[in-house]
Amino acid sequence: SLCREGSDIFSSVRENSPTGEFISNISIAAGPQANTIRLCLTGRNANWFYLEGRTIRLNSLVSRVLDREGSVLIAELTCYENDIIQGNYRILVEILNENDNRPNFLLETIQPFTISELTAVNSVVFTVKAIDADGDVISYIIDPSSDAQFFRIDLPNSGKVVLNKPLDYEMRTHLQLIESNTVDKFNTSAVLTINIKDGDDQYPHFLPCTPVSPGVPICTNPTYTANITQKHQDMALEFSPGPIRAEDGDRGINTSLTYTILSGDQDRFVINNSTGEIRLTRAVDDRRLTPNFKLTIMQVDDRLKYSVASVLVRVLYENTFPPTFNRTIYKGFIIQSSSPASIVSTYGNQVLQVQVSDLDFTDGLNPNIHYSLHPPSGLYQVTQGGVLIARTDQLHDFDRQILQ
Repeated sequence: SLCREGSDIFSSVRENSPTGEFISNISIAAGPQANTIRLCLTGRNANWFYLEGRTIRLNSLVSRVLDREGSVLIAELTCYENDIIQGNYRILVEILNENDNRPNFLLETIQPFTISELTAVNSVVFTVKAIDADGDVISYIIDPSSDAQFFRIDLPNSGKVVLNKPLDYEMRTHLQLIESNTVDKFNTSAVLTINIKDGDDQYPHFLPCTPVSPGVPICTNPTYTANITQKHQDMALEFSPGPIRAEDGDRGINTSLTYTILSGDQDRFVINNSTGEIRLTRAVDDRRLTPNFKLTIMQVDDRLKYSVASVLVRVLYENTFPPTFNRTIYKGFIIQSSSPASIVSTYGNQVLQVQVSDLDFTDGLNPNIHYSLHPPSGLYQVTQGGVLIARTDQLHDFDRQILQ
């Protein structure tokens, strides 16, 4: 019997192969009675094959593409002699994988998440995972166009993302990472949003903050100044360049600060521990003995983080008397010349100088006096020393200008 000379068929074919793809030759050889042999394909996957003489070929269609998800095709080859079954042979065809599926990230691994700025460098901060219908091993990479300098992947197949450099909430509160996975010719990208949680790592500072240098987030604390007189007592002081106020360097935490006076006349001044307001509790005894008070104040975030600033309280004379001119009328003259400006002189050939005395000062000289002409004149100006200067080039022959 020729049908009994055959054998089971074991073969393989790549998925997505076209129709007519060779599967296997049939080992039943032709003989004198070959015209009496009839071969038939049966079984659950028989429709995936067709016979071409002694050859089995793939019977795929445009609407029915061979996919690896089927794994193995099983059919039977039945051999008839004179319409009588003489042999049955198994056909097992393994479907070989072809990389034709795009991997996809698991959504739960690429959701926005938060990490503390105090997270240790070189620690694993999160893990991403993708799946591939082809079952291929997936490699993960970080797109350098994102905030890639902060992260790295040491084991490309693990999806574990490691913190590469320290985070700083005060510099960046959000990061964006583009994660890609690659398998042969297919790859997929996902955008991850990383929110940075502020950690308690910054020192408090007094306001206004003057950076020690451009781009360096370290403040030079101001010196607060206030003026009082001997008559002032039991009052809140007003300071320059502004009220005594501080803020926590950790903007995302904004810890409540405590103010205290470290040194100075703590019997005469008290500070509100919560607001930083300083009050004068009793008047100055003698301005000549204590012209200024110097205080050192401290703000505390915790026992390890604090900042110190200086306070200067100046004791001024009371402004009791108005300034007075030493005469009511000043007389002077100028000589016309080619010079653009000339000093006004008196008839005693002295420089004409207006003088003011202030009885609030023992010598009558108030250094804060400023002179000005009212109304303003285009022909004259007065220096801060009280000297009159005339614009000679603006005067003409026989012009007589009287300045009142």
